[in-house]
Amino acid sequence: MARPTQAGDERNDGHRAPLPGIPMDEVDLVALVAMEDTRAFEALYRAYHPRLRRFLRGMVRQANLVDEVLDDTMLVAWRKAHTFDATSRVSTWLFAIAYRQALKALRRVDWAMPDPAEDPPAPRDAEPDHELAHAQLRARLDAVMAQLSPEHRAVIELTYFQGHSCREIADIVGCPVATVKTRMFYARRHMKDLLGDVGAQAL
Repeated sequence: MARPTQAGDERNDGHRAPLPGIPMDEVDLVALVAMEDTRAFEALYRAYHPRLRRFLRGMVRQANLVDEVLDDTMLVAWRKAHTFDATSRVSTWLFAIAYRQALKALRRVDWAMPDPAEDPPAPRDAEPDHELAHAQLRARLDAVMAQLSPEHRAVIELTYFQGHSCREIADIVGCPVATVKTRMFYARRHMKDLLGDVGAQAL
């Protein structure tokens, strides 16, 4: 069996792939993962861990599930890297995997409100007034997000916190663009109803 190509080996085109930690094209990085390059996989994991964890935290709303679903997501990425055909962005491909894994996790467990112990509120004297107000608004938004359906939470998370376009979100969640826009409309309306006039300005 041939030895898996490592991130510093010669590639077929005669160029040497850079080591993890050195900027390189994400498509090339996934190509190396498809060749079972573990260092390339580690680099991909490090690059996307914060964003995927933020997305999954918003999706599953249960602290004990987030890391489990993130690990499942990256395991699928490792196994399916050879299927990535570069017709979409790497981020779109990874978030689509994360979305499907989150829905699977939610189907496995009974629905529960988020664990309040994950992000305990800071004492009032620990922050300046503007930071405290921001933290309180963030807490309100989180509480309202917990009352949305997983599909509605996904479009809010992907739009406001991940910066994806409607076309990219449609590819991630596997539905037409028109459906994404409809979900966004109802999600925002529901959130505004729950947040009131002040909180709704955040949307």
